[in-house]
Amino acid sequence: MIVVMKAGVTDEDVQRVVERVTELGLAPHPSKGEFRTIVGAIGERTPEAQQQLEQLPGVDEVMAISQPYKLASREFHEADTILDIKGIRVGGPHVNIIAGPCAIESREILFGVGQAVKDAGASILRGGAFKPRSSPYSFSGMGKEGLELLQEAGVALDMPTITEVVDPRDVPIVYKYADIFQIGACNMQNYNLLLEVGKTDKPVFIKRGLAASITELLMSAEYVLSQGNHRVILCERGIRTFSDEVRFTLDVSAVPVIQERSHLPVFVDPSHAAGKRDLVPALALAGIAAGAQGAIIEVHSCPERALCDGPQAVLPQNFAKLMEQIRQIAEIVGHRVTIWGREDAQPRRAVAGGWTT
Repeated sequence: MIVVMKAGVTDEDVQRVVERVTELGLAPHPSKGEFRTIVGAIGERTPEAQQQLEQLPGVDEVMAISQPYKLASREFHEADTILDIKGIRVGGPHVNIIAGPCAIESREILFGVGQAVKDAGASILRGGAFKPRSSPYSFSGMGKEGLELLQEAGVALDMPTITEVVDPRDVPIVYKYADIFQIGACNMQNYNLLLEVGKTDKPVFIKRGLAASITELLMSAEYVLSQGNHRVILCERGIRTFSDEVRFTLDVSAVPVIQERSHLPVFVDPSHAAGKRDLVPALALAGIAAGAQGAIIEVHSCPERALCDGPQAVLPQNFAKLMEQIRQIAEIVGHRVTIWGREDAQPRRAVAGGWTT
């Protein structure tokens, strides 16, 4: 249920509702928006509980949430969720690009690619330290050493970092070294892992599974939200269809569908969907044109020698060209171009003869 409070409600009235929700055996989730304050009451709804909550001072109305994903739904939180990640605004009208190598292979490549993507306008640095692969004989990451390099690069480049966590037991060490947890497609329904990252205060970036519905993706987000961590980002990374021309089919329609149903930020992953670097720009632009609030793109300075997913890694110079196109598309669809970095940075705007700040 959602307990909608009256305008001008006092903190004491809200706290009274929270306490009563708890007494009724429900989980309270207060949310103060720009125009209204609500208290989510998550659990089994009964007519008696609804009637009792309606009688409390300051309560305007009590409504049922129709979707199975309560906290992730627009019904619970009408406005877009906007996260602040070390000064980077993610969600709402903001567009951010996450970029870097698929796997952390060496200090030289990580720092070199990191500097290149930052110069091009990326705001978050990616790099995998734990790499679950379809083959047990493939390179599976540098582990702790890779996390240490990622943290070092993030500090040196002044960029938030994101890396994949694949095991609930690894949550503490990834928490120590990275700024954002990435939940890969294969782990989207690893509920124990989702519960563990949900107990932390760091953002969680959840990729849609290759055979998962949008509802299932939102239910995975619900696992994280239910533990008190409301800093969740969703990612469409391609689903398995009958087509074999690309690795997966990027479901561009998922972007507006998710945004209609949920308040959480939505990104796209053109790299894993395409599996081929030549297709990455078109898919990235399609995602931004559809309203995505960002994209996660793999970039490598020498993809033919990459230890992981080289065929889909974009060269740094091509990534820079793609960023210019992303800026233009983002402005066309009415998004605020903050991919330069911090919120107070001046976005470049198109003028005759080129770009200006």
